Amino acid sequence: MKFIKKSHSCVRLEKDGGVLVIDPGMFTEEDALAGADAVLVTHEHPDHFDEARLRTALEANPGAEIWTLAAVADTLSAAFPGRVHTVGNGDAFSVAGFDVQVHGELHAVIHPDIPRVTNVGYLVDGRVFHPGDALTVPQYATVETLLLPVQAPWSKLSEVIDYVREVKPQRAYDVHDALLTDLARPIYDRQIGALGGAEHLRLASGDSAEL
Repeated sequence: MKFIKKSHSCVRLEKDGGVLVIDPGMFTEEDALAGADAVLVTHEHPDHFDEARLRTALEANPGAEIWTLAAVADTLSAAFPGRVHTVGNGDAFSVAGFDVQVHGELHAVIHPDIPRVTNVGYLVDGRVFHPGDALTVPQYATVETLLLPVQAPWSKLSEVIDYVREVKPQRAYDVHDALLTDLARPIYDRQIGALGGAEHLRLASGDSAEL
């Protein structure tokens, strides 16, 4: 499986000609959805879900389909009948040669005064987990590669480190990093690498790795 990092929380996974894109949001490059067979969206916040861009991609590629939670699906399903699939915690499906399991229900707490939206994470081929905006631990699964939301308004570094420890992946790649400055990155790299208990890795947008 080829893993391609795009800006912020968006990633592309490619395998045997199939292309799966997760969380193309407002920070994501225009080419992130090119040739995608399927798109997975974890939740409705605009850094993960850019409605206009997704509509354009679906119109340009009649074979592309979306799997997401109800809050996102409800905005798209009428315009693209049969191509927008609603999923929730515990669901499983196969698309574009990938097997996907759905884990989680709620976004992490930003502030007690802000209502929590729904959020799901996706475990792809039983190996690669994208949690969206939550520190969800997949149930009854061994995660090889964790896509780690390294910095967010709803988290602090100690929670990120403890999350890696709890999931126990072989490796953790940074995502959700658009607001993390280059000056701060060495601090995060050093602390997560030393304390997380897993190989901690970071790719620049557009770079790729074989998983």
